[in-house]
Amino acid sequence: MAPMVQRFTQYRLWRRAGVAAAACLLAAGAGAAEPGASDPVRTEQSAVRLISATAAVGTAAALRAGLEIELQPGWKTYWRSPGDAGFPVSVDWSGSVNVAAATLSWPVPHRFSLFGLDTFGYEEHVIFPIDLRPATVGEPVVLNAKVNYLVCHDICIPYDAQLRLELPSGAATPTDHAQSINRFVAQVPGDGARHGLTLERAALGGTEAEPVLEVVARSSIAPFDKPDLIVEAPPGFHVGAPVIGTSDGGLRATFALPITVNEGAPPLRDAALTLTLVDGVRGLEQPVVAGVGIGGGAPLAPESTMPSLVAMLLVALLGGLILNVMPCVLPVLSLKLLGLIGHDGEDHRHLRLSFLASAAGILVAFAGLAAALVALKASGGVVGWGIQFQQPWFLIAMMLVLTVFAANLWGWFEIPMPAIVGRLAGIGGDSNLARQFGTGVFATLLATPCSAPFVGTAVAFALARGPAEIFAIFITLGLGFAAPYLLVAAAPSIARLLPRPGYWMIWLRRFLGLLLAGTAVWLLTILAATLDQTALWVVVGLIVAMTAALWGRHRLPASLRAASPIAVVALAVGALVVPTQIATSRAPDAIEPPAGFWQPFDDAAIARLVREGKTVFVDVTADWCVTCIVNKRLVVQSTEVNKRLTTPGVVAMQADWTQPDDRIARFLAANDRYGIPFNAVYGPGAPDGIVLPELLSESAVLEALAKAAGG
Repeated sequence: MAPMVQRFTQYRLWRRAGVAAAACLLAAGAGAAEPGASDPVRTEQSAVRLISATAAVGTAAALRAGLEIELQPGWKTYWRSPGDAGFPVSVDWSGSVNVAAATLSWPVPHRFSLFGLDTFGYEEHVIFPIDLRPATVGEPVVLNAKVNYLVCHDICIPYDAQLRLELPSGAATPTDHAQSINRFVAQVPGDGARHGLTLERAALGGTEAEPVLEVVARSSIAPFDKPDLIVEAPPGFHVGAPVIGTSDGGLRATFALPITVNEGAPPLRDAALTLTLVDGVRGLEQPVVAGVGIGGGAPLAPESTMPSLVAMLLVALLGGLILNVMPCVLPVLSLKLLGLIGHDGEDHRHLRLSFLASAAGILVAFAGLAAALVALKASGGVVGWGIQFQQPWFLIAMMLVLTVFAANLWGWFEIPMPAIVGRLAGIGGDSNLARQFGTGVFATLLATPCSAPFVGTAVAFALARGPAEIFAIFITLGLGFAAPYLLVAAAPSIARLLPRPGYWMIWLRRFLGLLLAGTAVWLLTILAATLDQTALWVVVGLIVAMTAALWGRHRLPASLRAASPIAVVALAVGALVVPTQIATSRAPDAIEPPAGFWQPFDDAAIARLVREGKTVFVDVTADWCVTCIVNKRLVVQSTEVNKRLTTPGVVAMQADWTQPDDRIARFLAANDRYGIPFNAVYGPGAPDGIVLPELLSESAVLEALAKAAGG
């Protein structure tokens, strides 16, 4: 539609061209020329002239001039690619003397949006820099320029202006226009280096029916103020206005631009695009091929292969159900088991309410995770399943809760901490219901470092789409995860199948307390990868002191027992405050490189290694990812896989996502993944990569390695 609108606009407006040209001729000569400037051609809306940075040609092989247009308030003229309407400024240099070349450059434009149409151009004042190359150096230069331009406000008027600028022989002394020309030269988009701008990624997303160009840009000098991205595409394609997000304190900007493909257009993947990043007077320009992009990108999936929301909801339901038996959730089974034992003899109504409260806690927690991810994604931040385990404060909080739970199971105190969680969530005075609700919330938080089969697929589908899909998928995951609770609520007689309470429960509580304490120690090992030694030992000391305060509660004199809860709270708060008061991040040189045959992750090197005929195995892992550890021990370290990964021609890369790393996050997002484990194999037989399932098998890895190698 855009070309049709443009042609209609030009046809309608060129009818006035004769009158407009006459007005230009009458206005010519109304103002006197300045040194290094042509006589201006004025209209009611504009003034146009040629200006030069020097008063004479000197002895330089290249000269700098400019086409200056001044506009009345509210009027605009157009960039080289005007958008949905208008036409660009053009110059005919016929009749010029001693001019071998005259090249017009385009400063960064602005976007104008009106009635759903986007155009690009300039308001008030613009100078188009001109690079001149004399045919004979040192000889006088005469510029004869026929300028054709369009000005628009409520109406659009095309104008012609005939301009003449003479530069004599002599010393090339600067004119009063030199600084103004240089100011606009600095606004001509180049590679972005002088403005600290880079394009980190440009890739096609969406579907063949509704493709989207996804671009990530970064500013290293100053935060983005009002970033914009203009995409010039060949005929047959129309690129819409971007949805823009910023993160990293405004230093990172993301753009999602819908692409309309007209009938009969060539393949989108072969389309040559020009990307112009604009932020005020800063700019960057970079050509790309749509199907190649920058920084790697996910392949554009055909419409027929994109899973439907209904299918993904079923996948999410199954994934949530399987999540119950993953290692991350195993310690929480203690709370589930103790919640079941002892219910024999209770009326069915109370039993149902108890387990419905647990299910409610799970669903509320999953809804909270969805809301947090929607907000984070809207702000342009990194989103993913389990990324909270990269944050020291979260790990410390989980360690504190696990320590308190273990102490409660060991009988050191009788205040049910999950009840506190439940009351904070607004559940009424029934302490059992509050305890069961809190157990559901806690189980969900502890389950997030596990990526069970189907969970990663469902989460990736959700996070690649909008808020509605994110909430739908996460609530369905919660329903699957809460299925055991809902089953008992539907059939309370299941509780009677368990053994009757007895002395054996004391030993069971102690054993389950050990499981929870072991989980706290596991979290401590993850924390050690994110904190420096000073901060780590301060946290350990505070948690040990809190444990001692819990242990000594009933061993202190009666007059001092009241101080124990106060000490516990104070020590817990102190542990949580450590990451904000002590330099917690480990220095880069303190982070150990991958051990053994593993090489550090380098996504930019993958394509080069494949071109060299090598096979690349990529393992994205983290210390907090239990499934990653299981994969490594049971499959990757198996004799056959280990042997294959250490053979010549195979490169094994390990990407450690224990701490936040935007490079790894971008790599995952480029493969439509937002959680780990993630494993992929690249090679001459699979240059785009073969993505492996979340739970690895020896046969799947060996088969992918053979296929990628071209076997």
